Amino acid sequence: MIDVIGTDAGAPASLPATHQALIRAASHIAAPRRLQSALRAWLDDEASTLISSDDPRALVSALKALPGAAKVVVLASGDPLWFGIGRILGDRLKPEELRFHPAPSALQLAFARIGRPWQDASWVSLHGRDPDALSSALQKRPAALAVLTDPNQGGIDAVRRILISSGLDASYQLWLCENLGHHSERVQRIRPEDPLPSQLQPLLTAVLIAEEPEAPPAASLPLFGIDDGLFLQHADHPGLMTKREVRIQLLAELALPEQGVLWDLGAGTGSVGLEALRLQPKLQLLAVERRAGGAALIQANAQRLNVKATEVLEHEVLALLRNGGITPALQQPDRVLLGGGGRDRSALLAAVLNVLRPGGVVVVPLATLEALAQLRPQLETAGLSVRVTQLQAWRGQPLSDGTRLAPMNPTLILTGIKPRPADSTTTRESC
Repeated sequence: MIDVIGTDAGAPASLPATHQALIRAASHIAAPRRLQSALRAWLDDEASTLISSDDPRALVSALKALPGAAKVVVLASGDPLWFGIGRILGDRLKPEELRFHPAPSALQLAFARIGRPWQDASWVSLHGRDPDALSSALQKRPAALAVLTDPNQGGIDAVRRILISSGLDASYQLWLCENLGHHSERVQRIRPEDPLPSQLQPLLTAVLIAEEPEAPPAASLPLFGIDDGLFLQHADHPGLMTKREVRIQLLAELALPEQGVLWDLGAGTGSVGLEALRLQPKLQLLAVERRAGGAALIQANAQRLNVKATEVLEHEVLALLRNGGITPALQQPDRVLLGGGGRDRSALLAAVLNVLRPGGVVVVPLATLEALAQLRPQLETAGLSVRVTQLQAWRGQPLSDGTRLAPMNPTLILTGIKPRPADSTTTRESC
């Protein structure tokens, strides 16, 4: 029988008495080299043979060569069956030869030290993996995220750089948890933009805890292209917002006038319409979002950006247009961003075209070619000049000592310009 015992950084002295007894009774003990000095000192003169477990393949070969009657212990970090050596041993040895004794995992210990419940936590391991896994996880804006760092993949610096490059450094606390379970463990919170502490240990778990970003002084913000992390978002759908690169392109497609009425339909967090007000403060903005709490969220973001929407409604957009629920002064828009609608998008676009002022612009961001194929003929049949663009953006992410470009989801942008009476003979523009 091979006993696979999970440890913390203080092993073997920190282990329960039952686990210590198994180690002392073993004829062969497999352990990482970093533990062997402390293990030998703890065993004193006992004659157990130490085997390195740093190379899992070599370890399996050594275990298979041992006589069947040998009493063997394998020491592993935390829970051997959670990103540990347990999977490899289970794949290459007979299950009946193995008995697992898990210790608290690094994930459990990290949240215990911070003092935060972790039932809602996500996690990602960077051990031997592309750091893009962390970038993808962050786009979902988890409430809490534990990151098992890999010193060979940039360690904590990779985590910090990905957090900053994702534009979310203002939205997360960053905790460094070193040598968890050891008498020399260290748990500290740092700001992502600060230099890293010196002499960081390789056994390091990073924990990211979502927090409401501080409202920055409006004068310190850029005119447009504000980082995603500075917007408040829906707690039940974090990450569901128009990303910075797409917002910039949509604002360009809207060709904002100095004055007029802008509709932001399916406004989400309100990010596009509110940035439009920073560019053109005299615009009248109608923002409509059907999600519960949407109006309050948009108003809160408007306050953060020091702008004021003329009207913010929490309503189904199509029902609102059909029932005449819009303030009379806002009923004929000069610009429309149609970001919602779902299956009713075609009907919603038809309703918008009926009230769009001559010379007005409607911009529709789309995720699929099928949606484009449905809506583009509708604009052309209505006599609008049509432009189609695709935006594909990449964000730089750390990769070892360099930088890789991580692709974001491509966005199709359909733009229609309604002719003025004098422009009725204007030739349509196509892509």
